[in-house]
Amino acid sequence: MAAFSATAVGSIPPILPGDDLARVIVAAAGPERLRSGPVIAIAHTAVSKAEGALVELSQVSPGERALELAEAQGRDARLLQVILDEASEVLRSERGVLITRTTHGFVCANSGVDASNSTDRDTVVLLPRRPDESARRIRAGIARLVGGERAPAVLITDSFGRAWRHGQVDVAIGLAGMGALDDWRGRTDANGMPLLATWIAVADAAAAAADLARSKDSGEPVVLLDGLERFQSAQDGPGAAELLRAIEEDLFR
Repeated sequence: MAAFSATAVGSIPPILPGDDLARVIVAAAGPERLRSGPVIAIAHTAVSKAEGALVELSQVSPGERALELAEAQGRDARLLQVILDEASEVLRSERGVLITRTTHGFVCANSGVDASNSTDRDTVVLLPRRPDESARRIRAGIARLVGGERAPAVLITDSFGRAWRHGQVDVAIGLAGMGALDDWRGRTDANGMPLLATWIAVADAAAAAADLARSKDSGEPVVLLDGLERFQSAQDGPGAAELLRAIEEDLFR
């Protein structure tokens, strides 16, 4: 029977623009712990802050559409302008929220723009510009610092809502050193029955599990996941981009 564990890393200081996140993680978790090759799940806000993906609302001049939405929704027009700037398409606008397709291709609320876990009330956190590249860079940095036979995989997460279900779960938005999907289509179950549609989003499942090891106010953006070796690889792999469904396959448009 396989075993799995998720452990939040304490002693992570507040992340500031320009911080070397690989060094911060190694200092907090310890090189020996990371040489064992866990999956390192990192909340995107830590990555975004280190990369300077921040916007001060005082510097934003809302346009006509943002002003119209602000009046209709009772929201800050400056925040809505940032959300629009981060979107390639607005899919829904109702009930005080915008559902957008981001420039990355993610479908989520408010383009992933985060006002919580920010540096101050006037600053919002954007998604990393290229989260798969961010994961690869952090992974390479950690590998250089700790050595060992196997570089740990890096998973960048964000909380997304889900159609037809209440609540949010963390999903993978950036990934390196781990497969995003485990494809069982064409194989058989334990009883020999053919599997036609089973395609497991293991990176999303890992992201959701990581979120259970920390609370939203704990200030613990890094979680170590053990027991996922069968999904890890020496190569960086295609990243979380593999999880994105093509627009022509979107049944809810």
